[in-house]
Parts: sequence; structure tokens; C-alpha cells
Amino acid sequence: MSADTTLFESERPALTALCYRMLGERAGAEDAVQDTWLRWERANRDTIENPRAWLRRTATRIAIDALRSARSRRETYPGPWLPEPLVESEHLSLEDRFVIAQECELALLWAMERLSETERAAFILREAFDAGYDEIAAATGKSEAACRQLVSRAHKRLQETGPRFDASPSEVADLLQRFLSAAAAQDHDTVLSLFAPQATAYSDGGKKARAALRPLMGPEEIAQVLMAIMQKAAKEQAHWTIEPASANNAPAIVRRLNGKIDLVLTLAPDTSGRIAWLYAMRNPDKLPV
Repeated sequence: MSADTTLFESERPALTALCYRMLGERAGAEDAVQDTWLRWERANRDTIENPRAWLRRTATRIAIDALRSARSRRETYPGPWLPEPLVESEHLSLEDRFVIAQECELALLWAMERLSETERAAFILREAFDAGYDEIAAATGKSEAACRQLVSRAHKRLQETGPRFDASPSEVADLLQRFLSAAAAQDHDTVLSLFAPQATAYSDGGKKARAALRPLMGPEEIAQVLMAIMQKAAKEQAHWTIEPASANNAPAIVRRLNGKIDLVLTLAPDTSGRIAWLYAMRNPDKLPV
């Protein structure tokens, strides 16, 4: 393996993490990293002073273009589009190239969909990779002053989304367990008390699995729909099991139907400690095999 190839492979996990944060999906991230490799192969190395910065800048530009294209497709997506989870459990392992990527919470990935492509890139480079504003400017084609504004605006817009992105795993695990226990017991009052007034529940079926075609808004609607689903599931004869897991480093629940994963469920609290955001992934294209 050549020195140039060795350098690229040493950077691959970080580049994959960057592109996953930009796109919210595995395949898209891997494609962007592969495109970065192809450009690296064709590049004149003698003109590259800082190879690692060059790779990150190139991957960012590719991911920005890929995100613009992806968003045009997501406009016609059947129901809410949710980022693809990176799941680990006793029975599921995560590929090495995605280990760094899982540090990005699903709630943050979802919230970043509100940012423009350049806002998202600037925010990720600054907050996740501690890039200087000179590097961010080179990657986005904006001035350093404009990049400072991009990062500041991104922070403000993300804070307005509702869920927290700094909740501890123990807090999420406790809230998730209390919600599941109350829902399974059909304890309507307790379920309602666990949700924030502005709570929102999202489910992504991709038109390949049953899921709500719009977000569920507020405790009453969320409780009514989800408890009905739990009640129906309890009456069905299908063999399903539930196991604890981690989705993007946050506690989650994985449900298996006849041995195959058909649901990943997790949540994010608000500042009061109640559920602000509920995530249910059912699209088989986004579930681990």
C-alpha cells in the first residue's frame, strides 16, 4: 500500500463521519467518501500543503452537492424522512468506518435538516471537527466573517427545535423505559405526563412498512396512536421480541419480528426532562440486517 493510500485510509473514518453528519445516511456517506478518494487519486500531491485539510475540504464540498441532490428527492419521500440509525447491541456490531460517525445523535441529525447546506457544513466542521474559520471558508466558498455568521445562525436554529442534544445516556434510557412500561400497561395518564407539551413523534416507513405519513403532534395524539399500536401488537400472533440497543450512542429499543429487525425506537428529552422528540425507524432500507 502506497503512502498516499495509507494516509487516505487513516482518514477514512473521519471522512465517513463528516459525510454521514452531512447526509444522515450510510450509503450516501460512503459514496461521498469514495468520490473523495477518486479525486485524491487524480490530484497533484505536490501542490497540496496539508493533505488532511485537503481531504476534509474536498469531502465537504462533495457532501454539500450530494445533500442538495438528496433534498430534492426527499421532497417526494412518502411521509417523514428520518436519518438512518447506526445501531449496536449484543447481537449487532457496527462497521469500523462508522464508529466515529455514531457520535452524532439522531435528534441532532434530524434537527440539522432545517439548516441550509452551507450552514450545516460550517456547523459540522466547527463543532464536530474543531476546524478553523479559514478551513470552513475554503470548504464552503464563503468569507471567514460569513462562516462565523453561518455557525452562529445554525446554533440558534438548532436550539429552537425543542429536543436537547446533550442528554446523558442514563437519562434517555430511564425516560425510554418509563414510556415503554406505561404504554405496555395502557397507562394513558402516565404516558401523557412523560411528553412535553410541544412533543413530536416521527416514524419513517419509506412506504415499505406501516408508519404515520405525518408527524404526530402533542401528547394526546402521540399517546392515542402509539398506545393503540401497542395494544394491537399485544394481540397479534406474530413472534416479536424486544432488545435494548444503542442508536447513535443513545439508548434505543430494537424490535424483531420473526427474528428480523422491523423497528428502532429512541427519543430525546427537552430541558424539563420530558420527551420532546420520539423517533421510530421502520423503513427496512434503513434498518440493520
